[in-house]
Amino acid sequence: MKKEYDISGMTCAACAARIERVVRKVEGVQEAHVNLASERLTVEAENKSFPLIVAAVERAGFGAVSHKKNAGETDKNEKKVRSMRRKLILSACFTIPLFYLAMGPMISLPVPPALSPMNHPLLYAAVQMVLALAAMIVGWRFYKVGYASLFRGAPNMDSLIAVGTTASFGYSIYSLIRISQGDHHAVHELYFESVGVIITLILLGKTLESISKGKTSQAIRNLMQLVPKTTFVIRDGNELEVPTSKLLMTDILIVKPGARIAADGVVVRGYSAVDESMLTGESLPIDKKEGDAVYAGAINQNGTLEVRLERIGEDTALGGMIKLVEEAQGSKAPIARLADVVSGYFVPIVMAIAFLSALAWKVGGQSWGFCLSVLVSVLVIACPCALGLATPTAIMVGIGKGAELGILFKNGEAVEQLHRIQTIVLDKTGTLTTGKPILTDFIVESEQSRETLLGLLAAAERASEHPLARAIIEYAEEKNIKIPKAEEFQAEVGRGVSATVDKTAIMAGNQRMMREHQIDLSKLEESLMQLEQAGKTPVFLAVDGKLAAIAAIADTLKEDSTEAVRMLHQRGIEVVMLTGDAKRTAETIAKQAGIDAVYAEVLPADKAEVIRSLQAQGKKVAMVGDGINDAPALATADVGIAIGSGTDIAMDSADVVLMHSDLSSVPAAMELSRQTIRNIKQNLFWAFGYNTLGIPIAAGLLYLFGGPLLNPMLGAAAMSLSSVSVLTNALRLKRFKMK
Repeated sequence: MKKEYDISGMTCAACAARIERVVRKVEGVQEAHVNLASERLTVEAENKSFPLIVAAVERAGFGAVSHKKNAGETDKNEKKVRSMRRKLILSACFTIPLFYLAMGPMISLPVPPALSPMNHPLLYAAVQMVLALAAMIVGWRFYKVGYASLFRGAPNMDSLIAVGTTASFGYSIYSLIRISQGDHHAVHELYFESVGVIITLILLGKTLESISKGKTSQAIRNLMQLVPKTTFVIRDGNELEVPTSKLLMTDILIVKPGARIAADGVVVRGYSAVDESMLTGESLPIDKKEGDAVYAGAINQNGTLEVRLERIGEDTALGGMIKLVEEAQGSKAPIARLADVVSGYFVPIVMAIAFLSALAWKVGGQSWGFCLSVLVSVLVIACPCALGLATPTAIMVGIGKGAELGILFKNGEAVEQLHRIQTIVLDKTGTLTTGKPILTDFIVESEQSRETLLGLLAAAERASEHPLARAIIEYAEEKNIKIPKAEEFQAEVGRGVSATVDKTAIMAGNQRMMREHQIDLSKLEESLMQLEQAGKTPVFLAVDGKLAAIAAIADTLKEDSTEAVRMLHQRGIEVVMLTGDAKRTAETIAKQAGIDAVYAEVLPADKAEVIRSLQAQGKKVAMVGDGINDAPALATADVGIAIGSGTDIAMDSADVVLMHSDLSSVPAAMELSRQTIRNIKQNLFWAFGYNTLGIPIAAGLLYLFGGPLLNPMLGAAAMSLSSVSVLTNALRLKRFKMK
């Protein structure tokens, strides 16, 4: 069983790594991972383990509560940002005068005579101490969490800040005592301003980080906002306005022009055009009449609709999208594992480096002030925040952007795998083609008019339930053909139908039926051959025992299928078609679309075997399908992609769901995957590179070769900027557009 928890008290990747370690030790836990960006723990475990998990997290020094999926998360994040801003402003109010007081005399800036370091050194030091102490109180959480984690043997980012600033503050107190004893030279060994500036810069970084984190979840908030807060219903014969959260399945929804639909249902009265672009990506409004399905979040454009409810709340199609995006954003991509391993050991190693560096410089003859500067610089520059945020932020933004475009990734692994695909296997019916047979040709061999013969054919087929019959009738209706009434209807299974129309004997069916009734087909033999070569199904029309016409019916390519295949070829992808249809029909469709290889007449049970055979050739394979019989193949492929117009079973088996019913989303999904993984690699490179370069510089490497010594305040600024830069880089993915 899988469950999610909101975690409080995390500050860096080391915290996330610690929570994962303690939770995985709980009996019955199969898997646990923490997303630092969303501050969420996802656990797969036995039922009996869940109470133990909360206790384990709390023992580790963090809070854990069951995650509730609701729009309140927006308010929660906004409250956090407001709180961080207040602390930042308060800390800055103490730090700015502290910094001015400490640095002003060095560059000849005016200071009050009573605070002159030369004339009143003790008061000068005492005022700095008070201002630094005030800043420390504002940042009290760093000390509370940092020392608690340190004493548990699991130091984190707060531990680095707490130890570094405490060391600076402690040494400055020692200098103040020396001043009080008459050693006025100790006024040059005060580091109170470092304490205030470090705390303020860390708070600045955390504030910017919180703002950026809020933006990573914008996609979910946008989806949630598609559902109106209130809606009109007919309840007990009365029209009422009720909160959407209070809808009952017995309600009849009244959707007025311009209003959003609050739940999934079926139109029972009214006619209107409905904009469903948020769900299907269909740019044009869709006409809705009695009996048609409508979905939560869609916009009713003109007429008023009355809708019988079928799904409400989280059970709607939109609710399913939100749930899928939330779960995917909380998942972890395999590429994150390296960062996880490093983060778990990073802070203790940094603390050791900091103390050893300071000790080495002391042994080398440097002053305590110099050694303290090295210690604090290493501690504050080395925070692994950027490392912990590198992967989850990019995954969250990438998956969120995909959701906006109708591309739903179910997990981080799908994002990582999709851009590596070498072979795309496409189902034919409903994926490459419309999945709906239509009449494409009508060849006449009679003196009667085309319209008359079409009317006779439609009349004979009207009582049939066969899909080919439906295609003929729809075509006739579209052309406004008058369809006469047929009598003496008779269906011959596997052959066709016969009927009488105005005392005229009508027969419509396949070649076998015509031959059994001695109908001569020779006059249209050439046309028949051309139709069959084009993969079309012929329906013969005989009137009073003579061949009158051939109707050709085919499942045609979707408008964008050829372009989608071309785009895949441009990416160097091999495109394969897999279908149960006859070989000739399959090859015709494949030729029209420009597909490389065809597997035809494949039974549903054998589709997965074809995928395995391609994988055995060393290829990374993605399967795109929409039907129940595609589910095993979707699950077998390295990445399964379900077309959104398909069945629930196909979607459940897939790793990626395309809400658009066209294939152009496939190359777009691959490009989004590529850009997201590239973004993650950039983030990881920056995070690892920053720490690899920053720590030696902070430890005094440049000073050793005649360069400058890094000031602790610059180290704090660099640390904050590293996290913000990673988040900002991830947010660039929001600019991704489908080509």
